[in-house]
Amino acid sequence: MATPTPSKPTFLRRLSLPERTYLAQALRAETVGGVLLLVAAIAALVWANTLGAGYESVRGFHLGISALGLDLSIQHWAADGLLAVFFFVAGIELKRELVAGELRDPKAAALPVIAALCGMAVPALVYALVNTFGGGSLDGWAVPTATDIAFALAVLAVIGTSLPSALRAFLLTLAVVDDLFAILIIAVFFTSDLDFVALGGAAVGLVVFWLLLRKGVRGWYIYIPLALVNWGLMYNSGVHATIAGVAMGLMLRCHRTEGEDHSPGEHIEHLVRPVSAGLAVPLFALFSAGVGISGATLADVFTRPETLGVVLGLVVGKAIGIFGGTWLAARFTKAELNDDLAWPDVFAVASLAGIGFTVSLLIGELAFDGQDRLTDEVKAAVLVGSLTAAVLASVLLKMRVRKYKADRPRDRDGHPGPPGPAAGRHPACRAPSCRPGRHRRAA
Repeated sequence: MATPTPSKPTFLRRLSLPERTYLAQALRAETVGGVLLLVAAIAALVWANTLGAGYESVRGFHLGISALGLDLSIQHWAADGLLAVFFFVAGIELKRELVAGELRDPKAAALPVIAALCGMAVPALVYALVNTFGGGSLDGWAVPTATDIAFALAVLAVIGTSLPSALRAFLLTLAVVDDLFAILIIAVFFTSDLDFVALGGAAVGLVVFWLLLRKGVRGWYIYIPLALVNWGLMYNSGVHATIAGVAMGLMLRCHRTEGEDHSPGEHIEHLVRPVSAGLAVPLFALFSAGVGISGATLADVFTRPETLGVVLGLVVGKAIGIFGGTWLAARFTKAELNDDLAWPDVFAVASLAGIGFTVSLLIGELAFDGQDRLTDEVKAAVLVGSLTAAVLASVLLKMRVRKYKADRPRDRDGHPGPPGPAAGRHPACRAPSCRPGRHRRAA
């Protein structure tokens, strides 16, 4: 009896029903969050450019408890506090992907991980090259490495309605891995002056959080105060406070046991995601995206090496890095591209990942802390780069949508029918590379 040949792992394969359900719910939340994020960013720009002094006074207003080291400005509460909620959800997403999603299979996980790594390394390299030859500062190398999943999914939802769902799954998985590496960058490269007493207290608090979860203790009145304590200790330790959110998100159980319709992680994510996408991230954008836009500022974006490096990193580096990493991974591993997709689809989504916005703004503030003018110019560069990437990706996605619509079979009246095998391909094969004559006729 012949031994069956093991099937090759399929890149961007068809998802199982639970994964498709989760993806659909995540897409709806992130799409709405992307719209709110866009509204908040526009409001911040209008506010900053019409009432600049008023905008600065509001986001610079301090409140909090000085004795606890938490007398922060509104802008810092948004960046260090509200974004901890965003990274808490990111931690749950990552945990779910590791135990029940695309990343649970090492062979399947290798592809989005490689794509995400290349999608961060190439933009950093582009930034470094521009600033090395232009005589700029290398401090901002990490600014163009991040992808804003809410904005990206919102654009994909509006433009790419006829594109295969596998592309949305790829973008979501890619963004989860991207968030993980962004978290590591923040933790490793933007941590200084450690307070080991506070850091030890945060570690003890996280252990208590983990033990309570393992013992099955329930009650928001226990976990929310403990989460706030952990956040405050992490902030005072010198490590960026959002790391506390990620750590607690990763501790939640995201696999289902017998008799459970939803795991605790899925349930909590369902409750917290609207707060993250609908409140935390838009408020961060409102108090961080407000920069003065003038002819001189826009000119500096394309002439100053730091800002030009950010723009080119987002627009060029992201597209080349993600597409190149994906192609190399598929070329030198046993994985194959999903039969429903073509490489131009992947390039369009790689270009879409150049929308850096939220995390790029945060890293820009951290990288150029104390250099207010340069920080504002880098923020303007993030806005310009993200907008350029969004426009470019929208054009590419629209071209792919037309291609898929043109390939649909038509009825006798010339109206397009449901999606099916592309025109000119063998009816039994939907591979992008399939062409007439590739298959032999049945005997």
